[in-house]
Amino acid sequence: MKPSLTGIILEELADFLRERGAPSYRAKQITDWIYKKRVASFDAMTDLPNELRAELTAEFDTPKTEVVRVLGSKDTTQKFLFRLRDQNLIESVLIPASPALYGQPSDRRTICVSSQVGCAYGCKFCASGLEGWTRNLDAGEIVEQLIAVEEKSGEKIDNVVFMGMGEPLANLKNLLRAIRIINASWGLGIGARHITVSTSGLAPQIRELANESTQFRLALSLHGATDEVRGQIMPVNRRYPLKVLLEACDYYVAKKRRMMFEYILIAGVNDTDEQARELAKIARRLSAKINLIPYNTVEGLEWSRPSRARQKGFQSILRRHGVVATLRREKGHDIAAACGQLRLQTKQAERELRLSV
Repeated sequence: MKPSLTGIILEELADFLRERGAPSYRAKQITDWIYKKRVASFDAMTDLPNELRAELTAEFDTPKTEVVRVLGSKDTTQKFLFRLRDQNLIESVLIPASPALYGQPSDRRTICVSSQVGCAYGCKFCASGLEGWTRNLDAGEIVEQLIAVEEKSGEKIDNVVFMGMGEPLANLKNLLRAIRIINASWGLGIGARHITVSTSGLAPQIRELANESTQFRLALSLHGATDEVRGQIMPVNRRYPLKVLLEACDYYVAKKRRMMFEYILIAGVNDTDEQARELAKIARRLSAKINLIPYNTVEGLEWSRPSRARQKGFQSILRRHGVVATLRREKGHDIAAACGQLRLQTKQAERELRLSV
């Protein structure tokens, strides 16, 4: 399978051209066609010589991610199901602005991006891992989610969160390459402070990121403030219990900047007053802000979201302990916007169709 141009760094493209006797300035012309003019074929790159277009066609693919389904929510959240070149399915979600998420009203458009096909980490609240992990996405497949969503929705994306299918830090090499393309002025031009990577808590990779010259924001999916509770929700806690994880976070914060915590509120599991007090201790240790997220019901999983009163009560405990905690407004609940749900439903339907034939 040929690599996609959307996964190639500008300098690599310039090197490719020089090796073939073409001037390196052609690299910027090509990236302008892909990211600024959004063409889908080499034939449309009319300021390139025919011979060069033929060489590019032989070596690279232009974006090939296919939009299979789009679901629209009452709150204007949109969910996109993509079919990749190898027929695997992934999802992205386009989220409208939310005062609870950003602190003030805005017209910002956020995309929630996938980094893997499926997930190997099996978090108990998430549909992404219900059928296991298939493979990592390459950088081009990550970048193409943004291009396809902008084209299909007509919206300009200015905020990116890696909170879709998969564990981003388990695909660190391709993740960093994709972020470089998303951030670059010759690429999609989205500022590093508008890019957030979420991790379930891979302690070694958190330490590795602390030594990188990256500027994006890092969010930790905590979801439990003690090993007993977090272990019920997130199997990764057995490998990297809170002591190990928080020491890695200490190292990251000392080398870089503050982190953010994500905490999905699950009724009767992690929404107690005791968990709120323990969470406040962890947040103060790392000077971390907390984004509280009401659980998004997943078909086939038994958990549910707490009442609105319980959500607000949990938040108020954190605030009384001096912690900045926002309560995310629910988004896309009527279209099963939680990670992996649409992919799972589609795969099940396709299997049933094959069996009925």
